[in-house]
Amino acid sequence: MDQILIGTSNKGKIIEIKEALDSLPIEILSPDQWNIFESPPEHGDTFEANALEKARFYFEKTKIPTLADDSGIIVEALNEELGIHTRRWGAGPTASDEEWITFFLDRMKKEKNKNAHFVCVLAYIDSNGTEHLFEGRCDGDITETLEADYLPGLPISACFKPTGQGVVFSALSFEQKNSTSHRGRAISLFKEYLRQAA
Repeated sequence: MDQILIGTSNKGKIIEIKEALDSLPIEILSPDQWNIFESPPEHGDTFEANALEKARFYFEKTKIPTLADDSGIIVEALNEELGIHTRRWGAGPTASDEEWITFFLDRMKKEKNKNAHFVCVLAYIDSNGTEHLFEGRCDGDITETLEADYLPGLPISACFKPTGQGVVFSALSFEQKNSTSHRGRAISLFKEYLRQAA
């Protein structure tokens, strides 16, 4: 069976990606299975650059085909404050999910414009070391409060309501999330690539 390493320490992202790839005959590995606990560098100024940095970091350590994600939310009212800096913004990179989302929702109380969109770029390095990029986007609005539970590392999914949906990201069914979310759309492109490459 082929193997793919998911290049992230974010447990929520690993769960989502693993679920989305579950139908494929692939063994999904995580960095902790290789005793890799340090964080990869993120020096890029785009989602693409950061996703590639992460993928290269884990691929170089394991030589296993690696899929890494860089994603974030762009909130119109916050003038590009978040984006590639989403997790490091506001309460800071060492803040707990609860601390981060509390700071974010408090900041958004001052804003009338709740429009936002999520971006996800997946970088994949195959067994030959060739690099591939897949991008997904989802438009929506920020809700006033958290409207559902959320996976570890993904607190904003509980206060982001995708356009055309009646509930926030984290309240969507697995099928709805995969067809609607930025990560789900990027993964769909990745899965199509794998099918064509097989």
